[in-house]
Amino acid sequence: MDQHRPSRREVLAATGVGVAGLAAGCAAPRDESSVEGNSSHDIDREDRADGSTYTDVYEAIIDSVTQIRVFGVENPRTDETGRGQGSGFVVDEQYVVTNHHVVSGGEEIDLQYSNGDWSSTRLLGSDVYSDLAVLEADHVPDVATPLGLAEERPVVGQEVLAIGNPYGLEGSMSSGIVSGVNRTIPAPQGNFSFPNAVQTDAPVNPGNSGGPLVDLDGNVVGVVNAGGGNNIGFAISAALARRVVPALVEDGEYDHPFLGVAVATVDRFVAEANDLEEAAGVIVTETTREPAAGTLEPADRSVERGGEPVPVGGDVLRSIDGEPIPDRNALSTHLALETSPGETVRVELRRDGEVRTVELTLGSRPRPD
Repeated sequence: MDQHRPSRREVLAATGVGVAGLAAGCAAPRDESSVEGNSSHDIDREDRADGSTYTDVYEAIIDSVTQIRVFGVENPRTDETGRGQGSGFVVDEQYVVTNHHVVSGGEEIDLQYSNGDWSSTRLLGSDVYSDLAVLEADHVPDVATPLGLAEERPVVGQEVLAIGNPYGLEGSMSSGIVSGVNRTIPAPQGNFSFPNAVQTDAPVNPGNSGGPLVDLDGNVVGVVNAGGGNNIGFAISAALARRVVPALVEDGEYDHPFLGVAVATVDRFVAEANDLEEAAGVIVTETTREPAAGTLEPADRSVERGGEPVPVGGDVLRSIDGEPIPDRNALSTHLALETSPGETVRVELRRDGEVRTVELTLGSRPRPD
């Protein structure tokens, strides 16, 4: 490996960006009766079948996908420490991307590459709100070519491959399609969600988390985050990773924009209860803190519709900087991908039957407890 160790800013050349119970994550070590398989570097590559396009993609990137072993993880049910595992992938000559939940709480984190090489690491940065983390590896083999984060956003029906280490089975691959985009999925712990997630029917299981979801050109369209069973899996989008990863490399953390509101999507019941012409936008149900507090007006009462309380009287947000906000997913995605803390945005809203525009300077999302 070249003796030159690139600066943290040089990771941008590889990622292609400017400095700017459902988790498929840590799997417990399996006992001796569990399924096992040879590491990919032990596979006999002589007298083999021709394979397919999937085979070509797999062979092009498998050397860049790592197994992650985390030591000293505390089990909240037993108060004992043990070991967990997940997946990751190389994004430049020394950095490896994985999930926050894979490495969170670990005392030591080791990598194993597909050629059998091992490496110790240090945690360079981690972000709970995007479930992303970056490790600095002490050793990356020459065969591990950095993977790039896709610049084009995925589309439904696009073929994708998930490569990782489900149940500790190193170098596994599953195939599927992008079955949904721009999903907002709840975090396993904490009162927040991950925006702009990619949904796939490629099977992902415990141990896949942190591994790449790639297109047939080998570009990473998402970082596998969770598997819900029934042919539904999710990945943190490359679009969000392109914003977060460089900041984790540079600063060890990432500041997310913060509006300071709780909202609900305007559905038919909300529209009827608030005399709205159409079921579109989001209604402010609570202003939790600045910048919304004192500027936006939350619902002041509720009525029952369909057996559930429906907010009445709050501001209905219609667009931000001219970008339509039809629902909660659109709001969280726009804030996550198009805005930054300290930026002033123009919010078009409906209040008391009138349309008006207000300006808000976005804050930084508070750190979780």
